Amino acid sequence: MSVRTASVSVAVAILVGACVSAPAAQAQARPSQDSPVVYAHRGASAYAPENTLAAVDAADDLGIDWVENDVQLTRDGVLVVVHDTTLGRTTDAEEVFPDRAPWAVKDFTAAEIAKLDAGSWFDARFAGARVPTLTQYVHRLERNHQKLLLEIKSPEIYPGIEKETLRVLREEGWLDRNHVRRGLIVQSFGAESVKTVHALRPDVVTGFLGTPAVADLPTYAAFTDQINPSYTSIDADYVAAVRKLKGAHGKPLQVNTWTVNTAADASRVAGFGVDGIITNTPDVVRDATR
Repeated sequence: MSVRTASVSVAVAILVGACVSAPAAQAQARPSQDSPVVYAHRGASAYAPENTLAAVDAADDLGIDWVENDVQLTRDGVLVVVHDTTLGRTTDAEEVFPDRAPWAVKDFTAAEIAKLDAGSWFDARFAGARVPTLTQYVHRLERNHQKLLLEIKSPEIYPGIEKETLRVLREEGWLDRNHVRRGLIVQSFGAESVKTVHALRPDVVTGFLGTPAVADLPTYAAFTDQINPSYTSIDADYVAAVRKLKGAHGKPLQVNTWTVNTAADASRVAGFGVDGIITNTPDVVRDATR
Protein backbone atom coordinates (compact mmCIF):
# COMPACT_ATOMS: atom_id res chain seq x y z
CA MET A 1 0.00 0.00 0.00
CA SER A 2 2.97 2.35 0.41
CA VAL A 3 3.48 3.14 -3.30
CA ARG A 4 -0.18 3.91 -3.85
CA THR A 5 -0.38 5.97 -0.67
CA ALA A 6 2.13 8.44 -2.00
CA SER A 7 0.27 8.94 -5.27
CA VAL A 8 -3.10 9.27 -3.56
CA SER A 9 -1.66 11.78 -1.09
CA VAL A 10 -0.44 13.93 -3.96
CA ALA A 11 -3.85 13.74 -5.63
CA VAL A 12 -5.57 14.72 -2.39
CA ALA A 13 -3.25 17.65 -1.93
CA ILE A 14 -3.93 18.86 -5.46
CA LEU A 15 -7.68 18.55 -5.02
CA VAL A 16 -7.70 20.32 -1.69
CA GLY A 17 -5.48 23.05 -2.96
CA ALA A 18 -7.63 23.40 -6.05
CA CYS A 19 -31.18 -16.91 2.66
CA VAL A 20 -31.93 -15.65 6.38
CA SER A 21 -33.00 -12.22 7.45
CA ALA A 22 -30.78 -11.56 10.45
CA PRO A 23 -27.43 -11.70 8.64
CA ALA A 24 -28.61 -9.31 5.93
CA ALA A 25 -29.73 -6.73 8.44
CA GLN A 26 -26.25 -6.61 9.95
CA ALA A 27 -24.58 -5.69 6.66
CA GLN A 28 -26.07 -2.23 6.73
CA ALA A 29 -25.32 -1.30 10.34
CA ARG A 30 -23.49 1.94 11.12
CA PRO A 31 -19.99 1.71 12.58
CA SER A 32 -21.14 3.91 15.47
CA GLN A 33 -24.21 5.67 16.79
CA ASP A 34 -23.12 9.01 15.38
CA SER A 35 -21.12 8.58 12.18
CA PRO A 36 -22.69 7.72 8.82
CA VAL A 37 -21.00 4.96 6.85
CA VAL A 38 -18.83 6.43 4.09
CA TYR A 39 -19.04 4.78 0.65
CA ALA A 40 -16.39 5.55 -1.97
CA HIS A 41 -18.43 6.35 -5.09
CA ARG A 42 -17.07 4.37 -8.04
CA GLY A 43 -14.03 3.98 -5.82
CA ALA A 44 -12.29 7.11 -4.59
CA SER A 45 -13.19 8.67 -7.90
CA ALA A 46 -11.97 12.18 -7.10
CA TYR A 47 -8.44 10.78 -6.97
CA ALA A 48 -8.38 7.98 -9.56
CA PRO A 49 -10.40 7.05 -12.67
CA GLU A 50 -13.85 5.90 -11.65
CA ASN A 51 -14.73 2.23 -11.41
CA THR A 52 -11.13 1.12 -12.06
CA LEU A 53 -9.01 -0.99 -9.77
CA ALA A 54 -6.91 2.13 -9.18
CA ALA A 55 -9.97 3.81 -7.66
CA VAL A 56 -10.54 0.79 -5.43
CA ASP A 57 -6.94 1.04 -4.25
CA ALA A 58 -7.22 4.79 -3.74
CA ALA A 59 -10.16 4.19 -1.40
CA ASP A 60 -8.15 1.54 0.42
CA ASP A 61 -5.20 3.91 0.82
CA LEU A 62 -7.56 6.42 2.42
CA GLY A 63 -8.79 3.78 4.86
CA ILE A 64 -12.28 3.48 3.33
CA ASP A 65 -13.93 0.09 3.81
CA TRP A 66 -16.96 0.42 1.54
CA VAL A 67 -16.68 0.88 -2.24
CA GLU A 68 -19.57 1.55 -4.62
CA ASN A 69 -19.55 0.40 -8.24
CA ASP A 70 -21.76 -0.11 -11.31
CA VAL A 71 -22.18 -3.32 -13.31
CA GLN A 72 -23.38 -3.88 -16.86
CA LEU A 73 -23.36 -6.78 -19.33
CA THR A 74 -21.24 -7.05 -22.45
CA ARG A 75 -22.52 -8.46 -25.73
CA ASP A 76 -21.19 -11.89 -24.77
CA GLY A 77 -22.70 -11.80 -21.29
CA VAL A 78 -19.74 -10.78 -19.12
CA LEU A 79 -20.30 -8.40 -16.23
CA VAL A 80 -18.06 -5.35 -16.43
CA VAL A 81 -17.70 -2.44 -14.02
CA VAL A 82 -18.53 0.81 -15.78
CA HIS A 83 -21.01 3.59 -15.09
CA ASP A 84 -22.18 5.01 -18.42
CA THR A 85 -24.11 2.81 -20.82
CA THR A 86 -21.71 4.08 -23.49
CA LEU A 87 -17.93 3.89 -23.44
CA GLY A 88 -16.97 7.27 -24.87
CA ARG A 89 -16.56 9.37 -21.74
CA THR A 90 -14.28 7.12 -19.69
CA THR A 91 -12.38 5.11 -22.33
CA ASP A 92 -10.71 5.58 -25.71
CA ALA A 93 -13.38 3.46 -27.43
CA GLU A 94 -14.05 6.13 -30.07
CA GLU A 95 -10.40 6.01 -31.15
CA VAL A 96 -9.95 2.24 -30.96
CA PHE A 97 -13.28 1.45 -32.59
CA PRO A 98 -14.11 4.57 -34.70
CA ASP A 99 -16.91 2.86 -36.63
CA ARG A 100 -18.86 1.53 -33.62
CA ALA A 101 -20.94 4.57 -32.60
CA PRO A 102 -22.66 5.05 -30.18
CA TRP A 103 -20.15 2.77 -28.40
CA ALA A 104 -22.77 1.15 -26.16
CA VAL A 105 -21.41 -1.27 -23.59
CA LYS A 106 -23.95 -3.89 -24.66
CA ASP A 107 -22.58 -3.88 -28.23
CA PHE A 108 -19.02 -4.83 -27.29
CA THR A 109 -17.54 -8.14 -26.18
CA ALA A 110 -15.58 -8.40 -22.97
CA ALA A 111 -12.38 -8.95 -24.97
CA GLU A 112 -12.97 -5.75 -26.93
CA ILE A 113 -13.63 -3.73 -23.79
CA ALA A 114 -10.50 -5.18 -22.19
CA LYS A 115 -8.43 -3.47 -24.90
CA LEU A 116 -9.61 0.00 -23.92
CA ASP A 117 -7.70 2.59 -21.91
CA ALA A 118 -9.94 3.62 -19.02
CA GLY A 119 -7.41 5.84 -17.25
CA SER A 120 -5.87 8.42 -19.57
CA TRP A 121 -9.00 10.58 -19.68
CA PHE A 122 -8.55 11.19 -15.96
CA ASP A 123 -4.79 11.69 -15.79
CA ALA A 124 -1.77 10.50 -17.76
CA ARG A 125 -0.54 8.73 -14.62
CA PHE A 126 -3.37 6.23 -15.06
CA ALA A 127 -2.75 5.46 -18.73
CA GLY A 128 -3.46 1.83 -19.44
CA ALA A 129 -5.98 1.29 -16.67
CA ARG A 130 -8.66 -1.12 -17.83
CA VAL A 131 -12.38 -1.57 -17.39
CA PRO A 132 -12.47 -4.43 -14.90
CA THR A 133 -14.83 -7.36 -14.98
CA LEU A 134 -16.90 -7.86 -11.85
CA THR A 135 -14.75 -10.91 -11.11
CA GLN A 136 -11.56 -8.85 -11.24
CA TYR A 137 -13.18 -6.15 -9.16
CA VAL A 138 -14.27 -8.38 -6.29
CA HIS A 139 -10.85 -10.04 -6.28
CA ARG A 140 -9.30 -6.63 -5.62
CA LEU A 141 -11.82 -5.84 -2.93
CA GLU A 142 -11.09 -9.17 -1.29
CA ARG A 143 -7.36 -8.50 -1.37
CA ASN A 144 -7.92 -5.11 0.24
CA HIS A 145 -10.46 -6.47 2.77
CA GLN A 146 -13.07 -4.02 1.48
CA LYS A 147 -16.85 -4.21 1.16
CA LEU A 148 -19.12 -3.71 -1.82
CA LEU A 149 -22.14 -1.53 -2.57
CA LEU A 150 -23.01 -2.83 -6.02
CA GLU A 151 -25.34 -0.99 -8.38
CA ILE A 152 -27.08 -2.89 -11.15
CA LYS A 153 -26.96 -0.26 -13.89
CA SER A 154 -29.82 0.25 -16.35
CA PRO A 155 -31.34 -3.20 -15.77
CA GLU A 156 -33.98 -2.54 -18.42
CA ILE A 157 -31.22 -2.86 -21.03
CA TYR A 158 -29.92 -6.16 -19.70
CA PRO A 159 -32.57 -8.85 -19.14
CA GLY A 160 -31.35 -11.36 -16.59
CA ILE A 161 -28.56 -9.18 -15.21
CA GLU A 162 -29.72 -9.76 -11.63
CA LYS A 163 -29.37 -13.53 -11.92
CA GLU A 164 -25.99 -13.20 -13.61
CA THR A 165 -24.73 -10.76 -10.98
CA LEU A 166 -25.73 -13.11 -8.19
CA ARG A 167 -24.14 -16.03 -10.04
CA VAL A 168 -20.78 -14.28 -10.26
CA LEU A 169 -20.96 -13.15 -6.65
CA ARG A 170 -21.79 -16.69 -5.57
CA GLU A 171 -18.95 -18.23 -7.59
CA GLU A 172 -16.49 -15.73 -6.15
CA GLY A 173 -17.55 -16.45 -2.58
CA TRP A 174 -19.42 -13.19 -2.05
CA LEU A 175 -22.71 -14.79 -1.12
CA ASP A 176 -21.33 -16.69 1.82
CA ARG A 177 -22.50 -15.88 5.34
CA ASN A 178 -19.61 -13.54 6.11
CA HIS A 179 -20.01 -11.33 3.04
CA VAL A 180 -23.79 -11.21 3.23
CA ARG A 181 -23.69 -10.31 6.90
CA ARG A 182 -20.95 -7.71 6.78
CA GLY A 183 -19.89 -6.66 3.32
CA LEU A 184 -22.44 -6.64 0.49
CA ILE A 185 -25.36 -4.44 -0.58
CA VAL A 186 -27.03 -4.60 -4.01
CA GLN A 187 -28.91 -1.53 -5.22
CA SER A 188 -30.51 -0.14 -8.37
CA PHE A 189 -32.67 2.68 -9.69
CA GLY A 190 -34.92 -0.04 -11.07
CA ALA A 191 -37.51 -1.11 -8.50
CA GLU A 192 -38.23 -4.31 -10.41
CA SER A 193 -34.52 -5.12 -10.42
CA VAL A 194 -34.32 -4.70 -6.64
CA LYS A 195 -37.41 -6.88 -6.27
CA THR A 196 -35.78 -9.56 -8.42
CA VAL A 197 -32.60 -9.59 -6.34
CA HIS A 198 -34.64 -9.83 -3.16
CA ALA A 199 -36.71 -12.70 -4.60
CA LEU A 200 -33.64 -14.62 -5.78
CA ARG A 201 -31.57 -14.05 -2.63
CA PRO A 202 -33.75 -12.79 0.22
CA ASP A 203 -30.79 -12.81 2.58
CA VAL A 204 -28.93 -10.10 0.63
CA VAL A 205 -29.29 -6.47 1.72
CA THR A 206 -30.86 -4.38 -1.05
CA GLY A 207 -31.23 -0.67 -1.70
CA PHE A 208 -33.52 1.36 -3.94
CA LEU A 209 -31.88 4.39 -5.55
CA GLY A 210 -34.29 7.29 -5.58
CA THR A 211 -36.62 9.41 -3.46
CA PRO A 212 -40.05 7.77 -3.39
CA ALA A 213 -42.94 9.80 -2.06
CA VAL A 214 -43.51 9.23 1.64
CA ALA A 215 -46.90 7.70 0.89
CA ASP A 216 -45.22 5.10 -1.34
CA LEU A 217 -42.51 4.07 1.10
CA PRO A 218 -44.44 1.06 2.54
CA THR A 219 -44.50 -0.48 -0.94
CA TYR A 220 -40.71 -0.25 -1.21
CA ALA A 221 -40.21 -1.51 2.35
CA ALA A 222 -41.60 -4.88 1.27
CA PHE A 223 -38.56 -5.64 -0.90
CA THR A 224 -35.71 -3.35 0.13
CA ASP A 225 -33.68 -2.46 3.20
CA GLN A 226 -32.53 0.98 2.12
CA ILE A 227 -33.89 4.07 0.40
CA ASN A 228 -30.90 5.76 -1.22
CA PRO A 229 -31.73 9.25 -2.55
CA SER A 230 -29.80 12.20 -3.95
CA TYR A 231 -28.76 14.50 -1.11
CA THR A 232 -30.42 17.41 -2.92
CA SER A 233 -33.82 15.73 -2.61
CA ILE A 234 -34.03 15.10 1.14
CA ASP A 235 -34.34 16.79 4.50
CA ALA A 236 -34.52 15.64 8.10
CA ASP A 237 -38.28 15.03 7.86
CA TYR A 238 -37.88 12.73 4.88
CA VAL A 239 -35.12 10.73 6.56
CA ALA A 240 -37.27 10.39 9.68
CA ALA A 241 -40.23 9.20 7.60
CA VAL A 242 -38.09 6.52 5.95
CA ARG A 243 -36.64 5.32 9.24
CA LYS A 244 -40.09 4.95 10.83
CA LEU A 245 -40.70 1.96 8.56
CA LYS A 246 -39.23 -1.51 8.74
CA GLY A 247 -37.65 -2.89 5.60
CA ALA A 248 -37.55 -6.32 4.06
CA HIS A 249 -35.54 -7.81 6.94
CA GLY A 250 -37.60 -6.36 9.75
CA LYS A 251 -35.12 -3.60 10.62
CA PRO A 252 -35.70 0.15 10.21
CA LEU A 253 -35.25 1.27 6.64
CA GLN A 254 -31.93 3.02 6.19
CA VAL A 255 -30.90 6.01 4.07
CA ASN A 256 -27.66 6.22 2.10
CA THR A 257 -27.51 9.52 0.24
CA TRP A 258 -25.45 10.51 -2.83
CA THR A 259 -23.26 12.16 -4.16
CA VAL A 260 -21.92 14.35 -1.34
CA ASN A 261 -18.45 15.77 -1.98
CA THR A 262 -17.96 18.73 0.35
CA ALA A 263 -17.48 18.93 4.09
CA ALA A 264 -20.36 21.38 4.42
CA ASP A 265 -22.84 19.15 2.61
CA ALA A 266 -21.61 16.10 4.50
CA SER A 267 -22.17 17.81 7.84
CA ARG A 268 -25.61 18.95 6.75
CA VAL A 269 -26.89 15.54 5.62
CA ALA A 270 -25.32 13.84 8.63
CA GLY A 271 -27.48 16.19 10.67
CA PHE A 272 -30.53 14.80 8.88
CA GLY A 273 -29.74 11.40 10.43
CA VAL A 274 -28.70 9.55 7.29
CA ASP A 275 -27.09 6.16 7.75
CA GLY A 276 -24.56 6.45 4.94
CA ILE A 277 -23.02 8.95 2.54
CA ILE A 278 -21.86 8.02 -0.95
CA THR A 279 -19.06 10.31 -2.13
CA ASN A 280 -16.24 10.86 -4.61
CA THR A 281 -14.16 12.36 -1.78
CA PRO A 282 -14.54 9.80 1.01
CA ASP A 283 -11.73 11.25 3.14
CA VAL A 284 -13.38 14.68 3.13
CA VAL A 285 -16.76 13.26 4.13
CA ARG A 286 -15.29 10.96 6.77
CA ASP A 287 -13.35 13.78 8.38
CA ALA A 288 -16.40 16.08 8.34
CA THR A 289 -18.74 13.59 9.99
CA ARG A 290 -16.75 11.71 12.61
